[in-house]
Amino acid sequence: MMTAVERVKRAYARIAEANRPEAWIHLRPIRDAIADAEAVDTNLPLAGTVFAVKDNIDVAGIPTTAASPSYSYIPTRTATSVQRLLDAGAVLLGKTNLDQFATGLVGTRSPYGACRNAHNRNLISGGSSSGSAVVVALGIADFALGTDTAGSGRVPAALNGIVGMKATIGLVPVDGVVPACPSFDCVTAFAPTVPDVVKVMRLMTGASADDPGSRAWPSSIRLGAPPTPRVAIPTEANLAVLTPQARQRFSEAKAVLETRGVEIAELDITDFLDAAKLLYDGALVAERCASFGAHINEPDTDPTVHTITLKAGSITAHALVRDQQKIRALRTHTRRLMDGFDALLVPTAPEHPTIAEVQADPIGVNSTMGTFTNFMNLLDMAGIAVPAGTLDTGLFGVTLVTRAFDDQVGVDLAALLTDSIPGLYPDVGLDIAVFGAHMRGFPLNHQLIDCGGRFIREIATSTNYAMYALPGEIPKPAVIRNTNGVSLAGELWALPPAGLGTFLAALPRPMSLGKVELADGQWVTGFGCSEPDGDDISHYGGWRAFKAATS
Repeated sequence: MMTAVERVKRAYARIAEANRPEAWIHLRPIRDAIADAEAVDTNLPLAGTVFAVKDNIDVAGIPTTAASPSYSYIPTRTATSVQRLLDAGAVLLGKTNLDQFATGLVGTRSPYGACRNAHNRNLISGGSSSGSAVVVALGIADFALGTDTAGSGRVPAALNGIVGMKATIGLVPVDGVVPACPSFDCVTAFAPTVPDVVKVMRLMTGASADDPGSRAWPSSIRLGAPPTPRVAIPTEANLAVLTPQARQRFSEAKAVLETRGVEIAELDITDFLDAAKLLYDGALVAERCASFGAHINEPDTDPTVHTITLKAGSITAHALVRDQQKIRALRTHTRRLMDGFDALLVPTAPEHPTIAEVQADPIGVNSTMGTFTNFMNLLDMAGIAVPAGTLDTGLFGVTLVTRAFDDQVGVDLAALLTDSIPGLYPDVGLDIAVFGAHMRGFPLNHQLIDCGGRFIREIATSTNYAMYALPGEIPKPAVIRNTNGVSLAGELWALPPAGLGTFLAALPRPMSLGKVELADGQWVTGFGCSEPDGDDISHYGGWRAFKAATS
C-alpha cells in the first residue's frame, strides 16, 4: 500500500498526464498536499488516500466560488462533511468544477469551462458535480465529494462509470455548503466501487449542531436487505424515454439481480415522475432564487442559470406553499406505492449526450437527464448509482432507490449488482452472538431479520463454554460458561436498537442475554441460559454440527 506522500505524488502526476484543467477550479500546490500527507497518522481509516471537493462546499482558506467568480469568498471554517474526512486522514487535492450554483445535470454551465467526460472528451460529464466525478474516473482522486439536489450526485457517476451515493436527506450535514434548494440539498460521494463509497459516506454521516436540518439514524432502521429482496422496476411506459440500447442495458441489470435471488416486479412510477416536475417546473424552484438570486445579474452568470433563476424570482408565496403541500401528500402516497417492495431500480440517466447537443438545447437536454433523479429528494428517498454498461454514445448506469433510512438496503442491492462487498453504512448496529435456532438456515433466523438485523460473520467462543440441547417445540441450545468447556461455533449479527428491544421482549425463559467471550479475546453480547437442561452436546462444537450429525 502506498504511503500518503506517495499517493499525493501519484495524483499530481496523473493530473499532468490527464490534462483536464477544466475539472478543477482550485488545485492546491503539491507542496501543501505533501506537507499534509507527511503529517497523516497511518492508523487513521483514510490514511493513504487523496480526495477532491466540489467548489460549492467550504474548505477553510480556499476560495468557494460555486463556479461564479463574482460570488467568490474565502471561508474561515471547513464544512463538517469535509472536516470529518480530513480528520480520518484523507489529503485534499483541491476544489472541482461544477454547473454554476449547482444548477444543472450536464456539467457545461460554468465560466471555468465545460467539464468533459473522463472517457470521451466530446461527451458531457454530467453535473452539477462534474469535476468531482471526472477526477475519480480518471484515477486522480480516490474519492470526491459532490452535492445532490436533483441528481447531481448520481448522473455524473453514471456518465463516468463510477459509483455515486446520495444518502437520506440530513444524514450527512450540509453546513458549509452553498445552498441551491436548502430543503433538498445533500452532500454526496463518488468512488470507484460500492465499498469505497460506503466507507466515505459512513465517515461523513452523523448529526451536527452546525446543521439544524441534520438527522440521526432512527432506532428502527433496517441494517440490510432481506434474504429474498423484492425490487420494483418501472413499467414499459415509464421507460419510454430510453433509447433501445439503454433499454437493453436496463434489462440486463434487472436480469443480474434476478440471477442473484432478487424478486422483480413492475410498478407504475408515474406519480414519482410527476413529483419530479415540481422541482424545476413548479414553485419549488423559488428556493434557488432565494439562495443565490442576488448574484444572477453579474457578468459571469451562465445564461441558462440566469434564465432559470430569473423565472424563479417571479413565483408567489402562495404558489410555493401550494407545491410544498403537494410534495408532503406525494411523499405519503408514494410510500404506500412502495409497500411490498424493498427498493426501486431505475435508470440513472436516459441517455449520454454530447457537449454539442447540450449547447444546442441546454434546457431541454438537461430536463431529460433528470427524468429518473429529480423526484428522489423531494420524496425523501435515498439512492446509490452504479455503472451498468456502455452505449454506442457513451455510458449507462442504474440507481437503487429506497425509502428514507433504508440506505443499507440500497447498498446491499448495489453490491449484488456489481459483485462487490457492500460494507455497513449505519453505525448504530448492536452486535449480538447467536449459537442455535437463530442462525442462518434455522427456524428462528427470521426473528433477527424481522427486527432489521444483519449477519456480520461466523464466530467461535473461547474454550470456556458448554452447550446443552433444550427440549421444546423448536429445538434450541443452551450455552453456559464453563472453564472446562470447549469452543462453540456461532454467528455474529447486528441489530438496530429498536430491533434489539423487540427481540429481548420476545425471548423465552430460560434464555437470556449476557457477555460471551470469543476465541480472539473479544467480549460480545450473546445468548446464555440461566437454567441449562437437556443433553450435553458440547463435543459437537456447535449447534450446526450437532444438527448435521443427528438429522
